[in-house]
Amino acid sequence: MGYLGEEIGKLGFGLMRLPQIDGKIDIEETKRMVDAFLEAGFTYFDTAWAYQGSEDAIRQALVERYPREKYQLATKNAAWINCKTKEEAAAQFETSLKQTGAGYFDFYLLHNLGEGRTRYFDEFDMWNWIAEKKAQGKIKHMGFSFHSTPEELDEILTAHPEMDFVQLQINYADWENPAVQSRACYEIARRHGKSVVIMEPVKGGMLANPPESVQAIFKEAEADHSIASWAVRFAADLDGIITVLSGMSNMEQMEDNLSYMKDFTGLTDKQREVIKAAQEEMNRIPLIPCTTCNYCAKVCPMEIGISGTFTAMNELLLYRNLEAAQRQEGWLVGGHGRKKAAECVGCGKCEEVCPQHISIREELKKAAAELK
Repeated sequence: MGYLGEEIGKLGFGLMRLPQIDGKIDIEETKRMVDAFLEAGFTYFDTAWAYQGSEDAIRQALVERYPREKYQLATKNAAWINCKTKEEAAAQFETSLKQTGAGYFDFYLLHNLGEGRTRYFDEFDMWNWIAEKKAQGKIKHMGFSFHSTPEELDEILTAHPEMDFVQLQINYADWENPAVQSRACYEIARRHGKSVVIMEPVKGGMLANPPESVQAIFKEAEADHSIASWAVRFAADLDGIITVLSGMSNMEQMEDNLSYMKDFTGLTDKQREVIKAAQEEMNRIPLIPCTTCNYCAKVCPMEIGISGTFTAMNELLLYRNLEAAQRQEGWLVGGHGRKKAAECVGCGKCEEVCPQHISIREELKKAAAELK
């Protein structure tokens, strides 16, 4: 039995990180990338109202240069960004139509559901709104992108079985990561019969440069393939996948992705064993054993973002990318209304309730020093 998107090539062009020149999107380079992508037989392009300049760039590089039926274009509605009414949220759709010039969208998503963001789509009744747009023919397939727990995903899909697909963060590093729970979210989506668009298969580029011991496993298995290729192929090997989005920023990245995805038909058992070995090696790297149960958050008198801080620290320990870890901390701590590690008063209440018996106060001191 087929599924939505079965006929679509399993590499999608994510348009969030397009090439730049002098601080602006390089349209000519984007055109070259679009041409190479389509020539290789791939057709799915993913942008968003919230991606500054992206919709306008893809109008120039794609929509104005190719017949509309030759590609699929996806964009997104972020009702939680500066919207106070349903009308303001709905206006994003008209802006997207104007900026892309596409006439209609093959895939349209309610953007970044989860946690406090979902309520905007509920309060503005965006669920019925998006269904109306589909009925009008302005949207072919409606869905949502999601960053939260599998429990919340299950609740949303139970309440909204009319959604055609979901977009999830899935990669081999986050497959069992308690802070992301890629596997559990994927399984929930499939249990509800939904096709899946995969985002962040290379984890914002970090899986192009994983820990050296992990790289060694991949290089020994296939010296002629890039490290990043393993991450994209892991995602593309899953069942029920519409496409795997790769946010490509230059022609070099495009050519690398095309080299191994053009004729991709799935991983071999041997390749799956290599990825399993890499996952096991990554799990051997000593990290803070936080499971994000957030019992600590319930008792912390200072409202420190403990689990968010530990997630950011684990990113730093694994990928040695301070800037990325600081961004992670900014989102998971300050972005969720919690305070930074440096404001811990050392009362120890968190340690009394931690089921993992983490020396939380000591780890917060390290984080305050490392992430400053």
